[in-house]
Amino acid sequence: MQYPIFNSIINTVESQLGKRGISANKFKTWQDNKIYATGLELNISLQEASDYIDSLSINFDWDSFRETSMAKGLEGMESHPFLKIEPFTESTVMPTIDVEMMWLFNIDTCQREKPGKSGNYRIEEASKWMESISKEVNELLSDDDIITRWHVEIDGDENGRYLSAINLISYFQYQLVEPESLNEVQNIVKKKLNDLLLKANKVIFTSNKILKSSLAA
Repeated sequence: MQYPIFNSIINTVESQLGKRGISANKFKTWQDNKIYATGLELNISLQEASDYIDSLSINFDWDSFRETSMAKGLEGMESHPFLKIEPFTESTVMPTIDVEMMWLFNIDTCQREKPGKSGNYRIEEASKWMESISKEVNELLSDDDIITRWHVEIDGDENGRYLSAINLISYFQYQLVEPESLNEVQNIVKKKLNDLLLKANKVIFTSNKILKSSLAA
């Protein structure tokens, strides 16, 4: 299936990252025609920006119904292929783009082993700084109608249990109901991407500060 509007969004994201000098170690589009969905997955290394967070993952989700809804209101989209498919044209879905941002924490630097200690001390100590980060991030993103949560996985070794995955995830949703042209869509994407990257940097700064203090105690 062809998604000219979403392809324009993808190109805008790639162009803006390039202008900022940000090199994504993963920039992959996907499409599932069974559920009429498509998306973009990108991953940015943070090894130079943080001792505690390995990378930032950003996923953009879109579908045929949103593509069609937006195509109805854009100049020059009269020949859009989806406007010829009745199930899509009958949909009244709001044209929104879903964005998932995920910060992948380094499980080694965030859970240092302490000689002579055993049991679940690594999980217990991690839960404290995770709670502190959650509190500050929720205040930081309080103006956004979003959901932020931790995703963790637990494993064990001879020294006790520890977290084998530590990821902080925020879910954003942006409405794209005002643009009248593809150029206006691109300008909105530029602003929203700038906003996302600014928020991502604030979360990284906050996490670095809390972890540096917590692990030094």
